[in-house]
Amino acid sequence: MRPEHLSLFRMPGRAAVHPDGSWAVVSIARPDTEDDSYPATLWRVRLCDGELTPFTHGWRDTQPVFTPDGQHLVFLRQAKDGKPQLAVLDLAGGEPRVLTDHPLGVSAPVPAPDSTRVAYTARVPEPGRYGTVDGVGPGAEPPRHITTFRYRLDGAGFLPDKPQHVFVLDLPSPADPVDDVPRPEQESPSGEQSGTAAGERAPGERDKPLTVPGVTTRRLTTAAADHRIPVWTPDSRHVLVLRAQEDALAPELVLHEDAAGADARVLDVAGLVPAGLAFSRDGATLWLLLSDFGPDRMDFIGRSPALYRADWQAEAARFDAATLERLTDPTTTSLAGELEIAGEDVLVGRMHRGTMEVARWREGRLSTALAGEVESSGACAVGTDGSALATASSVDTVGDLWLLPSDGAPGRVTDLSRRLRAEAGVITPVETTATSPDGYPVHGWVAVPEGDGPHPVLLLIHGGPHAQYTPTFFDEVQTYAGAGYAVVFCNPRGSAGYGQEHGRAITGAFGDRDAADVLAFLDAALTDPRLAADRVGVLGGSYGGYMTAWLTTRTDRFVAAIVERGFLDPASFVGSADIGWYFSEAYVGSDAEQVTAQSPMVHLDRVRTPTLVIHSEQDWRCPVEQGQRWYVGLKQRGVPAELLLFPGEGHELSRSGTPKHRLARFEHILRWWNRYLPVG
Repeated sequence: MRPEHLSLFRMPGRAAVHPDGSWAVVSIARPDTEDDSYPATLWRVRLCDGELTPFTHGWRDTQPVFTPDGQHLVFLRQAKDGKPQLAVLDLAGGEPRVLTDHPLGVSAPVPAPDSTRVAYTARVPEPGRYGTVDGVGPGAEPPRHITTFRYRLDGAGFLPDKPQHVFVLDLPSPADPVDDVPRPEQESPSGEQSGTAAGERAPGERDKPLTVPGVTTRRLTTAAADHRIPVWTPDSRHVLVLRAQEDALAPELVLHEDAAGADARVLDVAGLVPAGLAFSRDGATLWLLLSDFGPDRMDFIGRSPALYRADWQAEAARFDAATLERLTDPTTTSLAGELEIAGEDVLVGRMHRGTMEVARWREGRLSTALAGEVESSGACAVGTDGSALATASSVDTVGDLWLLPSDGAPGRVTDLSRRLRAEAGVITPVETTATSPDGYPVHGWVAVPEGDGPHPVLLLIHGGPHAQYTPTFFDEVQTYAGAGYAVVFCNPRGSAGYGQEHGRAITGAFGDRDAADVLAFLDAALTDPRLAADRVGVLGGSYGGYMTAWLTTRTDRFVAAIVERGFLDPASFVGSADIGWYFSEAYVGSDAEQVTAQSPMVHLDRVRTPTLVIHSEQDWRCPVEQGQRWYVGLKQRGVPAELLLFPGEGHELSRSGTPKHRLARFEHILRWWNRYLPVG
C-alpha cells in the first residue's frame, strides 16, 4: 500500500436490516483526497447474494435505521457545507425529506417501537455562540466561566456552552407538506449539484430546531449536562438516557417520559457504571452493560463492562436493582460496543487477544458469533430467529458485512475492498508470542515485506494504553510494509483484550513492565534473518508516543524515532489535557518522586536518537505543548529533531483527520524513514 491508496478505502457503517429480513441499508464512506472530505451514501444490500445498489445520492448520508413497521428509513443527511440533520424516506415512494435544522447537527436517531416518533441527540448552543447570532464570530463571544474539571473534550470542543440533549420528533405522514424544509445540496450521479441550502433565520433563533407543517420536535432532556444513547421503552412511553454527571466518569441512567419538560427519574444500577442498554423482544427484560469502577466510581483502569439483566416492570417503568444479575466475568471477558437483540439472543462485542469478536448470549452462556482475525464495529438483527448482520474489518478488507446465521458459520456478504487489494495488495501479519524477562507472554504480530531482506524494521507501539492492536487491515502497517519495512507490533501489559489483570499491570509503573514486554517482543522478532537487527526505528502515538519517547531515554539502539501526539509530561498533562484531571494520577500516581520516575520529559537529557515529533494544533487529549516541549528540548541539546504540526486537527488525526492531512502525514513519515532507514 502507498499513501495515495487511501482514496480506495470503502468504509461501511453499521447496517440497518429491513424488518422483512431480506435486505439492508448501509452507509459507505470514502476518503476524497481531491475534495478533502469523506462523502458517504446509502446503499441497498440484498442479503441473499450481497448485491449492492445505490439507495440515496446525498453528499453525506449516514446512520440509517428502519422504523419497526418497515415503512420509513430514518438517517442523517449532511449538506456539503452544513451539519448532519435528521432525514426520513417513505419506502412507499418519494424523496428523502430533511426534518431538522439544528445549528450544530444531530446524531443517534432511534425510532420508537410504535414507529410514530424518533428520538435523537443534538448539541444546543448557548445563545450568542457558535454562529447563533449573525455577525458574532468566535472572537466576539463572551468569556467562558468555568467551574468544573470536565469542561472540554477532544474532538467535541467546550462542553458547558453546548450540552447534548435528547429530542423527540413526530414522524410526518406521507401527505404532510414539508416543502419549506431546508434540503441539503445533493450530487447527482453525473456530478451536477441540485437542491437548496437552508434559508436565513432570525438572530438568536438558530439554537431552536426547525418546525414545519406536519413536523413536531420537542426537547426531552432539561439538565445542563450531556445526554447520550437514548433507548425507548417497549411501550414507546419513555426514553432511557445516559446523563453525564459533573466531574465524574460515571453517567447516570435516567428515565424520561415522552413529554417536553418532564422531570427525569434516576434509575438505581447498584453503584455500577452504565454503558449499553437494550430491551428483550417481549419487553420483560432489560439488558445492560455495567462496569464496576469501585466505591468512588473513578477506578477505570483495565475495567471492562459485564453483561447484566433485570426484570422490567412496564407499568411502573422501573426495575429493582436487587434483581440485577451479572452474567459474565469482567475480569476475564472484555465486552465492548452496543447491545443488540437478535431473536431471543443478545449480541455484543468482545475484545479478545487483538480481535473484536461478535459474542452471543444464549441459554445461559456466552459463545462466539463472529470470530477469527476480525474487528467488528456493530451488528444488527436479521428477522427474529437470532440471525444478524455485522460490520467488520478483516486481514484483507477495510470493512465488509458478514451474515451471522442463528446456527451455522458466518459468511461475508460484501467485498468492498476488492479494488484496494488489486491495486495496493495486502501483506498479512504473522502472529507470534514472545516471553518477557519475568516470564510473561507477549502477544503480537510481524508484517514482513516481500523479498529475502534483511529489511529495516519499525517497532510500532499503540496508544491507550488500554487499547489493542489487531491483525486486521491497518493502514499504518500496510503502508510501512508496502514501503519495504518489516513492522513489529504487539499488545504489552496495559493493553485491552487479555483480561483485567493484564490491563492493570502497569498502574503506577509506566515504562517498566510495558517497556520490557515491547523490547522482548522486538528481540524475538529480530531472530528472523529477514529482519535487519541493526537497522530498527521506533514510533507510536499517544501512549505509544510516551513509550517511544521513554525508550529513547533508556537506549540508543534505535536509529531514529517518531513521537506522535505523545503523553510526555504527566505533571503538565494534569492541567492541560481534557482527561488530565483524572488520567495522569490514576495511571502514574500523585507522589512527586513517583511521577518523576515515570516522566520522559524529566529524562530528556538522555536522548540521542534523531526524532520527528508529530502533533495536531487542536489536540486536547495530549495537548500540543507536550510535543512542542519535547521538540524544543531535543533541539536545545543538539539532537537532530523536526516538528510536524497539523492545523485544524485533534487527537484522531491518523484515524479520521482530513484526507489531505492523512496523506501528508504518511508522506512525511516515509520521508523521515527514508532519511534514517533507507530501504536497500
